[in-house]
Amino acid sequence: MTQLSHQPATTEKPSHWVSYPSFIWRSLVMATDGRLPFYAWMTFLTAVFLVGANAWAHQVSSGMIVTHMTDHVSWGLYIANFTFMVGVAAGGVMMVIPAYLYRDKSMHDVVILGELLAIAAIVMCLLFVTVDLGRPDRFWHIIPGLGRFNFPMSMLTWDVIVLNGYLLLNLHICGYLLYMKYLGRKPNPSWYIPFIFVSIIWAISIHTVTAFLYQGLGGRPFWNSGLLAPRFLASAFVAGPAFLIITMFILRRLGGVAIPDKPIQTLTQICRVTILINLLMVASELFTEFYTGGAHETHARYLFFGLHGANALVPWIWTAIILNVIAAILFLLPAAMRNMWLLIAACVTAFVGIWIEKGMGLIIPGFVPSTLHEMVEYLPSLTEWQVTAGIVALGLMIYTVALKIAIPIMRGDVNFAREK
Repeated sequence: MTQLSHQPATTEKPSHWVSYPSFIWRSLVMATDGRLPFYAWMTFLTAVFLVGANAWAHQVSSGMIVTHMTDHVSWGLYIANFTFMVGVAAGGVMMVIPAYLYRDKSMHDVVILGELLAIAAIVMCLLFVTVDLGRPDRFWHIIPGLGRFNFPMSMLTWDVIVLNGYLLLNLHICGYLLYMKYLGRKPNPSWYIPFIFVSIIWAISIHTVTAFLYQGLGGRPFWNSGLLAPRFLASAFVAGPAFLIITMFILRRLGGVAIPDKPIQTLTQICRVTILINLLMVASELFTEFYTGGAHETHARYLFFGLHGANALVPWIWTAIILNVIAAILFLLPAAMRNMWLLIAACVTAFVGIWIEKGMGLIIPGFVPSTLHEMVEYLPSLTEWQVTAGIVALGLMIYTVALKIAIPIMRGDVNFAREK
């Protein structure tokens, strides 16, 4: 196996007029060339994406009536996945902080994996918001200069800024580092280090602003908690690293990339701490809601135990709690540092548990009971599941192609000198 690491750079400075088109062309070739397992994987993802695209076309032509969302529950599976994916994107910073703030060489060699994950996750976030629009052709209303941006009062405006800003930051950082590596030149720190430190703050802001979107809705008492933003961050710093550990395991087993143990151990240590913090915050909120009572309790009681015969979300939330507790136990086992399969089991259970907790377990109870005290339940329709699967498939395609391009360049297998 070959190791994903930075090789010594040369001082040759080829013309950008020649080298950049070559870089783009070589990236396109690497993105579409591979062995049979790669083609099978991409074919599967393409098929799922096309199913989702067809379902979304049906939704646009028929209207939101094909979903199970109503005037009582106006945010459903799409916004639930948007919230979760923002956390996955923010969780990628858990590789950037050790690599650049603490100068961890082992993390520095694989930090590109987290930055590419952030790009794919943000693209999925933007797509989930797009499919949630009843009239996506009117998105221009939020474009500055064309529509009313409502800056700076609207929290949605801030969310648009931080999400697109984070996407541009990671595109610049990854693109610049890969291009310099392709040229065989040492990157100029002034062209990427400041952006990396900005991206660390930006990663925290994208999930904080998302939490503020919910906290600022005074008519939804279930979300009016000062713990929501830190809880979002704690769960993000579990889901993101968990997905990256799984990615490293796949690259080791199937990609022939010799990823060292140190980055995996660092991410595991992060998960050990953050998953306990997340569980503590959940327990703190439950104590406040059930012990003190008040407007919060009605929504929490519906979520955990059902209310007036309505209990559609009870299996969801208890599944999430059980999975998170199991994941915490598995992460804390000393054997998790030695047994990769045990660690993968911990990552999968944590990822799924947090997806439910921050998705269906957070968004839907904010609407049930409604502001009119009516019990209108919600479960996603087949169309919503198909659209969601299509967006996730597209995100995985983006991440797969990005890794397919980045890994050979970072290993030094592909460079401009060899292309000439």
